[in-house]
Amino acid sequence: MGHHGGGWFSYIRYDEEQDRPEVSQALLRRVGGYARPYWRGIVIMLATMFGVSLLSLLPPLLMRDLLDNALPQWDFLRLNLLALGMIAVPLANGLLGVAQRYASARIGEGIIFDLRRALYTHLQCMSLRFYTHTQVGEVMSRLNNDVIGAQRAVTGTLITLASNLFSLVATLAVMLSLEWRLTLLGVAILPLFVLPARRVGDVLRRIARQALELNARMNAMMNETLNISGALLVKIFGRYQSEVERFSENAAQVRDIGVRQAVIGRWFFLALSLVSAIGTALVFWAGGHLVLRGVFTIGTIVAFSVYLRDLYGPLIALTNARVEFATSMVSFERVFEVLDLPIEITDRPGALTLTDARGHLRFEGVAFSYQEAKGAPVGLEEVRRFSWRTHSSYIAPKVARKDGDGASGDDEPVRYALWDVSFEIHPGQVAALVGPSGAGKTTITYLLPRLYDPTEGRVTFDGHDLRDLTLDSIATHVGMVTQETYLFHATLRENLLYAKPDATQEELEAVCRAANIHDFIVSLPDGYDTVVGERGYRLSGGERQRVAIARVLLKDPKVLILDEATSHLDSQSEALIQDAMERVMRGRTSLVIAHRLSTIMGADLILVMDEGRLVEQGRHEGLLARGGLYARLHETQFHPQAN
Repeated sequence: MGHHGGGWFSYIRYDEEQDRPEVSQALLRRVGGYARPYWRGIVIMLATMFGVSLLSLLPPLLMRDLLDNALPQWDFLRLNLLALGMIAVPLANGLLGVAQRYASARIGEGIIFDLRRALYTHLQCMSLRFYTHTQVGEVMSRLNNDVIGAQRAVTGTLITLASNLFSLVATLAVMLSLEWRLTLLGVAILPLFVLPARRVGDVLRRIARQALELNARMNAMMNETLNISGALLVKIFGRYQSEVERFSENAAQVRDIGVRQAVIGRWFFLALSLVSAIGTALVFWAGGHLVLRGVFTIGTIVAFSVYLRDLYGPLIALTNARVEFATSMVSFERVFEVLDLPIEITDRPGALTLTDARGHLRFEGVAFSYQEAKGAPVGLEEVRRFSWRTHSSYIAPKVARKDGDGASGDDEPVRYALWDVSFEIHPGQVAALVGPSGAGKTTITYLLPRLYDPTEGRVTFDGHDLRDLTLDSIATHVGMVTQETYLFHATLRENLLYAKPDATQEELEAVCRAANIHDFIVSLPDGYDTVVGERGYRLSGGERQRVAIARVLLKDPKVLILDEATSHLDSQSEALIQDAMERVMRGRTSLVIAHRLSTIMGADLILVMDEGRLVEQGRHEGLLARGGLYARLHETQFHPQAN
């Protein structure tokens, strides 16, 4: 963060010129919606607050009675009762405080739960595109730091606001009954409280947002470099020192913004304390003259001085409440930013649940772009500044979009990963996807389980557009084994049961035998209860892939998508996986990104992709005879010994 010359006052001017945020009524209504289910607890909390405020008014009156009556009159009974009262008031106050704290904790923790569940549910519904545009660490920051900040706004700032308001009104009422002239003198300095708060409020709110964003950036960096994949990459490239320096830079920004926030807040508090001291001095000066003239007693001015402290304390807090409230609302704004991100892949109204699937697949004129329209936020960073990260793609020969007046728009051409792809796979067939890197093979496999929707055209399952089917039914009938196998940091049993939570031990063993992994599992000390480690890194690549095959086999889908990806494995693991995959594909419609010649030669349909286009399709012999791209790939990639 750059530092602006002239101290924090110049920062105030800078912030006011750039951003004068206001807490809108819409935001308050939305926050109120999360508090509404806890209205009974809020009533209890407000009632206890009111009781505490009333009881807090009694000690100065007891002190006044002690000085003006009990001591001058040598009244021992009155003295004893006043002493008991001094004990009873804080005891009752403490009991009410416990009840208030219980109610506020129930409300605050309930709101945390509701916000976290809403955020997590919304994030689970986001498309794959969202996660390619968002750092995981920032998502974690929204789920943790911002949710806790939002809870603090309700159970901290709002409670303090209500409590101080009760106390202020009650104290003013008692002070007016004691001496209205001194009360007016004490209140006359109120404008000196209000003016600083109006200038500082927007500054602290903006700094609070910057602090949250810098914390999120630091969390994202930690998440990227402290998970097993990131740590491995850092060690392989010897980038330890540079990552420490990068983290230090992020942490320093968090430190500096924290210091700035604290210093500005302290300056503000100093200014309010000075105003409070001036008001107290004026009241003591004027009150002293009235006592000397015999207008009222010493007990009255002593009680009044205590009430003056109780007046300025809530007054300072209420004056600062706008600052704190606006600052605390930043957390709610950041939570709502995520909740307001549109869900790209969702069920249409009246979507069909496909029950008796046959596995008939069609691509009809499908085009797809990873690029979204400008201004459409697809990730957390794009909420503030839209950007997109291009994939290997094909720039389609499409006419640029025109503006309303017919002039050419300044948008860049849409970059397509797929363009005009059409093919059909009949039930039970095996289709092999081949082509050079970046040809669009993986993108096709992403469209079938509806991880993305086509930009143009449609994909059908048993004659139904995938967008007309429920996501649950698609997930039920489509299984996928990716090249990068992901396992949870849990036992082998738990990872397998992810596909079918109610599966029996016999079912687990049957699918593991089919995937050629059962013998390995039972050889482990803990068998199926062996913990596989972060992302399954305690297992070899071939073992992880066979566990993934067993997992998808336990799901028993009608359509199977496989990224064979056995080229980086040893020959024994490759043979075991190939045998397992052949068993898995039996009786299912299968789409395979093929890396083995045997898979390609045995496929019912070979789809040859190049630069996002389907350039050839057919069986092995026919494509070889045609002498096109497939024949060239076959000679150079799949059959190099022929060269």
